[in-house]
Amino acid sequence: MHSPAFFALIIGTEILNRRREDRHFDFVSKALLERGHTLSGSFIIEDDPALIIQMIQFIRSQPNAVLFSFGGIGSTPDDHTRHCASAALRDGTLHRHTEADSIISSNADTARYPHARHMAMLPKGAKLLRNPVNNMPAFSLDDRYFFMPGFPEMSHPMVEAILSKHFHEGRPLYRYTLTALCREGELIPIMEQMPDSVEFSSLPKLMSEGWQTTISVASHDKEEAEKAFGKYTAALKEKDIYYSLNDA
Repeated sequence: MHSPAFFALIIGTEILNRRREDRHFDFVSKALLERGHTLSGSFIIEDDPALIIQMIQFIRSQPNAVLFSFGGIGSTPDDHTRHCASAALRDGTLHRHTEADSIISSNADTARYPHARHMAMLPKGAKLLRNPVNNMPAFSLDDRYFFMPGFPEMSHPMVEAILSKHFHEGRPLYRYTLTALCREGELIPIMEQMPDSVEFSSLPKLMSEGWQTTISVASHDKEEAEKAFGKYTAALKEKDIYYSLNDA
């Protein structure tokens, strides 16, 4: 896959109503950055089947999309993700996955809790993801849509394993950052010169002593990043505006 676009889908009404704090966004974004990748989008949504399906379909529509989905693959009535994944990416049906059923039956008291076997009902063509905590497997589709538990201690090692197996080190990203003692309006003409291949951001902040603007540029092409950054430093020097270089 060329330049994968990574998305996180965090499913849980309990996060939106503040009964539980999200821990997935920070983890996934940092894990990707460590490997030279970035998130293209992250979404927190409630346990609504229609909404889950729509979000998976939207992410699927993006070029080279890779999905890390967290939550909703258990056995309780509010766990909709297995069926939603099939509705969005397959034919809407679930099939008993023989290997998953065997793993679940050997790790759960299915005689007392027969509902545990519901977790073995998966979309057609699902591949299992190993759960390092309790062996209850998660699953993936097409090696690019990964559906994991909402529990960080289970899903985060899965993300690490997925990245190591399927998405090796990305291209290095060269980033240069400065903070200038001015309003960001002073630098808009330079921003308008940035090519599409250069990532840039402008973060203004009003301090007690006046405005500060932090400018950051980045590119996979080091020469291009340096050239883009040089336009800002040259403009600031020409305007006699003080600036300092930041750690990227």
